[in-house]
Amino acid sequence: MSCMFVPPYLLQRVARQAGTRHASASGRETLQVDDRLRARREVRLPEMAAPRLLGASNRVIHSANNTETLPGEVIRSDGDPPSGDLAVDEAFDSSGQVLDLFQSQFGRRSIDGRGGMVSITVHYGRDYDNAFWDGSQLVFGDGDGQIFERFTKPMDVMAHEFTHGVTQFTIGLAYQDQPGALNESISDVFAAMAKQHVLSQSATEADWLIAEGLFKPGINAKALRSMKEPGTAYDDPQIGKDLQVGSMADYVYTDEDGGGVHINSGIPNRAFALAATKIGGASWEKAGQVWYDTLISGQLSARAGFEAFAQATVSSAGRLFGNDPSIAEKIQAAWIEVGVLATLAPVDLGMEQPVGAGAAQSSAPPTGAGVPATVAVRRTGGFAGTIKVGQLDLNSDPEGSEVRHLLMRVGRQEITSSRPAPDRFVYTVEYGDWRFSVPEQDLTPELRRLVQVVLDRGPN
Repeated sequence: MSCMFVPPYLLQRVARQAGTRHASASGRETLQVDDRLRARREVRLPEMAAPRLLGASNRVIHSANNTETLPGEVIRSDGDPPSGDLAVDEAFDSSGQVLDLFQSQFGRRSIDGRGGMVSITVHYGRDYDNAFWDGSQLVFGDGDGQIFERFTKPMDVMAHEFTHGVTQFTIGLAYQDQPGALNESISDVFAAMAKQHVLSQSATEADWLIAEGLFKPGINAKALRSMKEPGTAYDDPQIGKDLQVGSMADYVYTDEDGGGVHINSGIPNRAFALAATKIGGASWEKAGQVWYDTLISGQLSARAGFEAFAQATVSSAGRLFGNDPSIAEKIQAAWIEVGVLATLAPVDLGMEQPVGAGAAQSSAPPTGAGVPATVAVRRTGGFAGTIKVGQLDLNSDPEGSEVRHLLMRVGRQEITSSRPAPDRFVYTVEYGDWRFSVPEQDLTPELRRLVQVVLDRGPN
């Protein structure tokens, strides 16, 4: 499982619409780096790391030194003094705060629940506009310095990616459609709780913003997402308008971004914010306990949809707070307000078919007379849910001959698609009537080169 913080549709807007060539180039490069990351096939690990030995570090902060080499050079571990490297020390402090939330409030030891070491890498890539969980490690870019700040700066970015790991080791939600949107939402839910825990805020005092401070001054954005008011976090010519929705009446059906996982996650996000506010007190005391119990209770499959998850939270609330039925009632009311629940009828809207598995290639590439003159690539997904598109003329472009050759080689391959991974990109290639989609982690070397060349021809 690999989860990117910035949605691919936002990065695509940066690549196309940023006000400077540097920011635009950083957006394109981040998309390409994420493409390369997805080339590493997803492997669900049975355990994150060996149980921690007495005296061993619980977390280690590395620096990739602006390369894409993981994990990189060890800079700081538990017990070490501040390094003087701002990103390293921010990652150290925020990871400690997140570890403390899970340990003190939910009794969870580290990401895997067994006290496994948390490995973190900062200074990943050059001007890399993203952060992600790759299935075993937390990774953070420095941002481009013109649109995005350091991804270690807002502590809730750490909490979001950390929680993708927790979800992997608990319910293991598939990263597609409603299960994928729930995966994203759960990360935002615990990120919000971590931020509020650090600030000692009640649910009513909190602003419910995710990644506040991630954008540079001058960008019309208060945060990356608003759990309380989805769709209101940003609106700027360089990054577009926040696309999140907060009600099933506005649910977005799309083939992009894993079925709109970063867009539709606003619905369960708002449900949690409403529930926590209705209940009152600190979000982690009651509403948060219910969400965590839902993760670990074993009630749900990896393909659970919104309604199944909502029903499970109501069930968990009744079990945890049987002496106070108002907790379950307020949680139910929140789900009703966002349009997920109407009654408590035990209906599971989880997908019945395997998610994202099987053949991705629908046919063979066209050959002979009348072959298409252009090939197009569309990239969706990623932490920010941005979209990037590119089109290349095979006859006039200097690299047209190479791309035509790559298309023929890809056409002879068996292209398969594994389960989509959180915050990772998905690529759709169109060449005449030949159209197929491949997750980043399943890109072959030929496909990786193909999509990079074509995406480079996209708008700046």
